[in-house]
Amino acid sequence: MSTGVRDPITTHVLDSTTGLPAKSIRVTLTLLSHRVTFPNTRYTALTSTDGRISQWTPQSVNPLPHILPEIAQLTHRGQTHSKKMVWSLKFETEAYWGTGKTFYPEVEVRFFVDVEEALEGKGHWHVPVLLGPWSYTTYKGS
Repeated sequence: MSTGVRDPITTHVLDSTTGLPAKSIRVTLTLLSHRVTFPNTRYTALTSTDGRISQWTPQSVNPLPHILPEIAQLTHRGQTHSKKMVWSLKFETEAYWGTGKTFYPEVEVRFFVDVEEALEGKGHWHVPVLLGPWSYTTYKGS
């Protein structure tokens, strides 16, 4: 699905034991807030050879670049209450490290997406993860 265009939510995973990109990790992106209006808003992807995900495959919903402004528009019109969307990235880490070779079978990172930024189409939310079999860390990327 690579068209050279990145989705507004991206991630990058680095293997902290080697210092190299962590390739072929299955990641699920899920909208946790706004579930009444947008149920089952879920996307999946595998990290590339450079450990990145820049495009998501929709699971029975609109593509990510279309649904973010749609949710933001409803919020802007007062049809939802929160000015922030809550999203989750779930990394299937046991499949990467091997069964029984990690303390974390999966890693979930929850984060906010500002509705106004999404409405203006200016936002980009990058969530890097440094991953080891016994630890992980994350931060707000750019």
